[in-house]
Amino acid sequence: MSSAKGADPGTEREDPLAKPDSRFNTLPGWTWVGCYGGYYLTANHLHEAGFEHGFFTRRWQGRGPDELAAYLSCGVSVHRPQQVHGNLVLEASVATAAPWPDADGLVSDRGGQSLWVCGADCTPVLLADPESGHVAACHAGWRGVASRILPTAIDKLEQRGARREQLIVALGPAVSGERYQVEQSVALQVGEALATELRSLEQLQRQAVIHPDPEQGRCRLDIRQAALQQLKAEGIDSSKITTCPLCTVAEPSLFHSWRRDQVKAVQWSGIVGQATI
Repeated sequence: MSSAKGADPGTEREDPLAKPDSRFNTLPGWTWVGCYGGYYLTANHLHEAGFEHGFFTRRWQGRGPDELAAYLSCGVSVHRPQQVHGNLVLEASVATAAPWPDADGLVSDRGGQSLWVCGADCTPVLLADPESGHVAACHAGWRGVASRILPTAIDKLEQRGARREQLIVALGPAVSGERYQVEQSVALQVGEALATELRSLEQLQRQAVIHPDPEQGRCRLDIRQAALQQLKAEGIDSSKITTCPLCTVAEPSLFHSWRRDQVKAVQWSGIVGQATI
């Protein structure tokens, strides 16, 4: 994500998987799924629509999509990009093996595909169309949102027969706004990619996309709120968008975080399409 500095360390919350009898599965709209290999997080509305998916944690370190896909569904193909913090969204069939193509999003183009993105503070975004069965997976940091990766993914889904007004979207664990300090110029670049009424710092603050920062020329950016506003501006029903409240910086036992640790390590998120063609 941005090279901005100075995120507050804050108070780390108790590991939500440490005491299953007290805190396990208490996130509204989200469910931890236990399996032989560990736990991964699912968005209830995607599950209820029949889409197998998962937001995996750092506890799956060393296991990539080739192995993780089997925890979601048997016999699916695996597709992932080489992420470059851009806005390119490819059809999954062109991302089948190393060297992985440079991109930050994939859209399913046939049946039996699992789509994967990774991150360590940026937002993993999973989109699904219940009617066509097609899905998309995007890696959305501030550069991705500023370059409109999510509208690009929506357009790609529509080319596959989806209708944006019926899309279901889940925004996974990412750095929270209060812990993500950026230059104000970064926030304005993000704002330029949102609705026309969100193009100034004052307007962005009113919509909770940014928060004040004591350092001159800086602010706190809520990248998931920015992604939410971008999706809404594209005609996605807000009732069909679920945002995970977990912060990658604040949950060191669950998530890698570049901003917290300055270590290149990631967690994976994936979704399986239902399309038959």
